Amino acid sequence: MNDEKFSSNQTDWKQSVNKTVKRFPERKEPFTTSSNINVDRLYFPENNQEYEDKLGYPGVYPYTRGIQPTMYRSRFWTMRQYAGFGSAKETNKRFRYLLEQGQTGLSVAFDLPTQIGYDSDDVMAEGEVGKVGVAIDSLHDMEQLLDQIPLDKVSTSMTINAPASVLLCMYIAVGEKQGVPLEKLTGTIQNDILKEYIARGTYIFPPKPSMRLITNIFEFCQQNVPKFNTISISGYHIREAGSTAVQEAAFTIANGMAYVDAALQAGLDIDKFAPRLAFFFNAHNNFFEEAAKFRAARRIWAKIMKEKYKAENPKSWKMRFHTQTGGSTLTAQQPDNNIVRVTMQALAAVLGGTQSLHTNSRDEALSLPTEDSARIALRTQQIIANESGAADTVDPLGGSYYVEELTDRIEQEVETYLERISELGGAVQAVEEGYMQREIHHNAYETQKKIEKEEEIIVGLNQYKLDEEVNPDLLKVDEALEQAQIESLAEARQERNQAVVDQKLSAIREQAKDPQGNLIPYILDAVRSYATVGEICNVLRNEFGEFTGA
Repeated sequence: MNDEKFSSNQTDWKQSVNKTVKRFPERKEPFTTSSNINVDRLYFPENNQEYEDKLGYPGVYPYTRGIQPTMYRSRFWTMRQYAGFGSAKETNKRFRYLLEQGQTGLSVAFDLPTQIGYDSDDVMAEGEVGKVGVAIDSLHDMEQLLDQIPLDKVSTSMTINAPASVLLCMYIAVGEKQGVPLEKLTGTIQNDILKEYIARGTYIFPPKPSMRLITNIFEFCQQNVPKFNTISISGYHIREAGSTAVQEAAFTIANGMAYVDAALQAGLDIDKFAPRLAFFFNAHNNFFEEAAKFRAARRIWAKIMKEKYKAENPKSWKMRFHTQTGGSTLTAQQPDNNIVRVTMQALAAVLGGTQSLHTNSRDEALSLPTEDSARIALRTQQIIANESGAADTVDPLGGSYYVEELTDRIEQEVETYLERISELGGAVQAVEEGYMQREIHHNAYETQKKIEKEEEIIVGLNQYKLDEEVNPDLLKVDEALEQAQIESLAEARQERNQAVVDQKLSAIREQAKDPQGNLIPYILDAVRSYATVGEICNVLRNEFGEFTGA
């Protein structure tokens, strides 16, 4: 296409591409197919006003086609494998193995006691220590978890919500011990408590103090840890609980708006905190719907941030998101089929423009993944990146009649949900009234009925079954680990200065009484003194109370 045929917007986009490739040169030149056909950077109609209004250009509002001008031609998405089991030492070995295999970012799974703010020696933790993730009680464990991992070079995502402030402070403290300046720490904390009330259940405190902790983190990181993503607004668990793709996008965006509202009410500047907001979505099996969902969500968020909240910084308009393939779609029957499912889901996420990606392992319907299964899952991403050609042009599905219609329909249906949630008073009120929960439960029930009636086919589960004994090699967490973790915790308590710990916990208690006070510096001080997750959360439980459900 000749330059004179380019609209002014196309010319602007080309200029942004030139700036981008100076910073991030494209991976090769030229890009070609296996038949040596040149692959252009972007495909679009020559003259079409509707195209420019609804799709535009990658890296340009409304970001339907992606948030970077060159997308994966310059850099692939961050390849993460969610990992965590047993002790910090064992998980550290898995992290280092995955980094050696070419993983480009860490993603930490915490055990259930850590997720709900209990130490490993608490009676509430009995039988759950290290089972579904790594047990982290104090800074001592976090130091072991991140041993020999350079935090100035590796981005770390932590799936932690109710006690996110404590785990973030532990991460910061390890960075300090490594000599890494706070402004060089990169990563993400999930820190999304609303979806816990809606779908997942690992909450501790009621909504109001929980929202305070979240905005405290926004403020502290804005001033001290500017490259850290302070929240990952998560649709993943909403989808795992049984929602539709539309509900996943709608409820996630509604929650995002609630966090923006809370931050504004706390006096924060939207163009200072909004660029660090991130999202986390699921990728299920309906390939084209999933790709369209990502494109629609990106466009909706851009409009909301620009038109409703009047953000002026283009970085505030961009929906940056991580994707994880759908755990609830995997079957214990014929587990090798899951490799195919995960491949489709991962490709949909890439074609939808994800910024980072976790691929589930084939055995996750049965247990935590083995090393071999985790490697296959990582290789799936690497094959898509390097062999499929999907990363060689931007938004390769753009312009498909079907995908564009799906994108528009999803956008319309999401907006209908957002209007209903707004009528209820916003996401927090909708959660307290149980509205989103009811919508998800209804869809989950209807879906299960379809599966049982074989109206929805799950290969290997309700059709194409085999008479087989499902008994692959599984990862088993050593039952002796729990006692070893308890003994390690007791030793850490013996070695610390208890008087200092008591002083730091008391300071948190006093600061919690001030609704306007920021708790993060006080939590960080306590963490540095080796106060535990449970001790800090118990102080806050006493001040804030506990949430008992909608």
